[in-house]
Amino acid sequence: MEFKEKLAAFRSRIDSAIDQLTPASNTRPSRVHEAMRYSLSAGGKRIRPSLVLASSELFESQVDPLPAAVAVECLHTYTLIHDDLPAIDDSNLRRGLDTCHIRFDEATAILAGDALLTYAFELLAKHYSSEPSLAVELIATLSETAGSQKLIGGQMEDVIGENYSVGETELEYIHLNKTSALIEASLIMGAAIGGANDEERHSISEYGRCIGLGFQIMDDILDATSDSKTMGKTVGADAAANKTTYVSVHGLQESRSRLASLTNRAREICDQLHAPLLKQLATYLNERTN
Repeated sequence: MEFKEKLAAFRSRIDSAIDQLTPASNTRPSRVHEAMRYSLSAGGKRIRPSLVLASSELFESQVDPLPAAVAVECLHTYTLIHDDLPAIDDSNLRRGLDTCHIRFDEATAILAGDALLTYAFELLAKHYSSEPSLAVELIATLSETAGSQKLIGGQMEDVIGENYSVGETELEYIHLNKTSALIEASLIMGAAIGGANDEERHSISEYGRCIGLGFQIMDDILDATSDSKTMGKTVGADAAANKTTYVSVHGLQESRSRLASLTNRAREICDQLHAPLLKQLATYLNERTN
């Protein structure tokens, strides 16, 4: 199967699983469940849950990775809802649609984000209960990633960085934790489901760090060079808020050079893992336009 067809097949499986595994929009209270489904169904590339599937397929396992993939997407969508709130990024557009707080209201958006975060762990606990060691590992990986020293920590320092110019070390911390950590965790969770050994997990983790950092650098490049119609979300907000980005620190040329270096390393790791799909994905993320 061609690369784009494979990604499309992943997206189709993930979308179907989201529909089956998340509460119906008319579940009481319907407003919060409608908001959860609105944001979950707003589209997007489904990169993170696809990484769970792609990573698990590298290894031999009979364990279904889809509940873990949906859990990752629930958690990712919660971060988007909360990032878009007036108190943080104050964005009106996400994935080409009104953001959750615009479509509903701010209180509903906060509660929908809270519910998606919580539901991610409910999915892992319920659907992997027959494999308790795996369930504990998946919950531990995702909870650590989502916590105050990684995802939330990166977001906190990103918010603080709006008030002053941060240096390269601080910017690396923000990128590693706000964006890269969940991409890396998605791959590690898939590898755990697949039964990868320690060496394979180390390689998968390094690959995730490379494409995760690269993903954020490309986001910074696109925010500086693209437009809202192409991106499907508000662009130029970083510059307007005087937020430090890879582009503002290093310039476009160095940003693109660093992105290419990370992509090349990711591709080398894929050769070691015999992972052609992940190798193509690294190139795809480097060349994306939104």
